[in-house]
Amino acid sequence: MKKIYRFLFILSLFVLSVPVLGAQSFEGLQSLKGLSLNGATGLYTIPSGRIGWEQSSNLGLDLGYHAIFADPANHLVKINVSLFKWVEISGAFDFQRDHSSASDDYKPNNDFILGGKLQLPVTNTAVAIGGNVQFIDIGNRSSSYYRTVGQIYLAATYPGSFFKMPSETTVTIGYSFREYNNSNINFGMGFDLLLFPNILDRYVHWLVDFSNYSYSDDAQGAEAEWRGCLNTGIRIDLSAIPALNKFKLVLDVMLVDAFDQNRTFSVGAVFGFAVL
Repeated sequence: MKKIYRFLFILSLFVLSVPVLGAQSFEGLQSLKGLSLNGATGLYTIPSGRIGWEQSSNLGLDLGYHAIFADPANHLVKINVSLFKWVEISGAFDFQRDHSSASDDYKPNNDFILGGKLQLPVTNTAVAIGGNVQFIDIGNRSSSYYRTVGQIYLAATYPGSFFKMPSETTVTIGYSFREYNNSNINFGMGFDLLLFPNILDRYVHWLVDFSNYSYSDDAQGAEAEWRGCLNTGIRIDLSAIPALNKFKLVLDVMLVDAFDQNRTFSVGAVFGFAVL
């Protein structure tokens, strides 16, 4: 296991050191900045090196919602505030099915994730340090289900191209602070590819990310405990419509944990606007 961690660490350093191909800014990708499942600006599971309104507003507000159609579905309600074009604060409520065994008397099974991110002054590549605190089963403080988990990470996002289609690659590496020792070292990688911009303009993005951790320590429908978690799907940027270009309006349709037999679907939306 130590050899695997060493390999992933070396791989992440290599990826970050590779010269960027086609590193010019692409407005379509840079205006997207959707929210990950836990409320941070990013892909599906992994945060990116970007801030929600990093180039356009000193105070930006994003509101998001995702449903994961496990059995039954759980609902993630999110808020993300961008400050001074280089700081963000996020929060996410994860409403899950109640515990149903006799010992816990149908107690609620809801989590709250509080996160923050600081973007570093690096050119060409967006680099951010961040973290979150996860309050697992906040309604069950007197039971064994309640716990607090912390995570810190470094995320780097850089532009490129794939078959002449603009893309962004994100690499994250971090550490989780938890009571039990199970994959405490976090690694994730993902891609955001603008599909056929000559035909579809800036509307349709294909996203894929893979990580050995999920959006929280109590993820439902997107577990990464055994083999990691791969998510993929389409992100639609409705702010590409001229009448909506002052807002952020993003729609997500994705396959969650696509490589495992408990794979499921998720849909979501993000609406944002610049306050100042």
